[in-house]
Amino acid sequence: MQQKRKFSKPKVVISRCIEHDPVRYNGDMISSPEVAAMKSVIEFIPVCPEVEIGLGIPRSSIRIVRTSEGDRLIQPTTERDLTDVMNAFSDSFFDSLSGVDGFILKNKSPTSGISNVNIYPTSGKSHPIEKGPGFFGGKVLTRYLHYPIEDEGRIRNQRIREHFLTRIFILSDLRKAENTGTIKSLVQFHTDNKLLLTSYSQAKLKLLGQIVANPDKNNPENTFVDYRNILLQATRLPPHFTAQINVLLHAIGYLSKELNHEEKSYFLDQIEAYRRGVLPLTALRIMLQTWLITHPSEYLKNQTWFAPYPDVLGTLPPEEIERGREMY
Repeated sequence: MQQKRKFSKPKVVISRCIEHDPVRYNGDMISSPEVAAMKSVIEFIPVCPEVEIGLGIPRSSIRIVRTSEGDRLIQPTTERDLTDVMNAFSDSFFDSLSGVDGFILKNKSPTSGISNVNIYPTSGKSHPIEKGPGFFGGKVLTRYLHYPIEDEGRIRNQRIREHFLTRIFILSDLRKAENTGTIKSLVQFHTDNKLLLTSYSQAKLKLLGQIVANPDKNNPENTFVDYRNILLQATRLPPHFTAQINVLLHAIGYLSKELNHEEKSYFLDQIEAYRRGVLPLTALRIMLQTWLITHPSEYLKNQTWFAPYPDVLGTLPPEEIERGREMY
């Protein structure tokens, strides 16, 4: 029978105003059922850059203003220029941050936003002239290139959330392997994640396999760094449905001697239904897991592809089958 996967807790930096404390400029807290559901299985690191630099609660709003000297962070009611103090806090925060697996930040915030933040021509009454990241959020994007980074708006989308959760849990497992400091733990991690990595990129899987096969025995840390960098690139975009079909065919191949002709034929028909977009991937995963109860497979039993994140966080429902990459 397939073993129940044990999950390590990902570390995720989150805007403190999202499901943690009432620290928004108007004294509110943002409700997010998605984030609330994650609290039991994720270690959140809450931060509010505006509070950290000494702005009160409530407080006058701030905005990004474009000047001849570059973008500045201004509080219009006081004309305070908060650019330098915000940059100093952000750099200090990231310098002290270690072992993080992802970020969920406040959308459209002039500090924490990762996109769609209004940029104004003046601190006075005016219309925005452009959109971009906030000061803190922009540094996240630069310093944590290819890491899972989302906001509380996008995370409401099932497909985006599924991709985010898959990534932070695989990164958390890699961090756990890194903490052992042994190549043996990396080999085990790579083995357990082969199907999942196949669904993302066969080309990158090959590169990861080469790193595992030729480790720096004198300095395992270098090997883990190289592996992590390729893993982040490999998982940047969600798997295409054709890659998932490849995984399904790969998995059924390990059970081909155990299943009869009718069972295999039925499974192939269900794959075709998934290809047409009328059946969710979850249904095919469950079918394989059911067969693994009566036909155990040493290779398949520990594959994270079957459970990329805890069941408590839910799965992609049939009515929201999306297979494109237009959201990325």
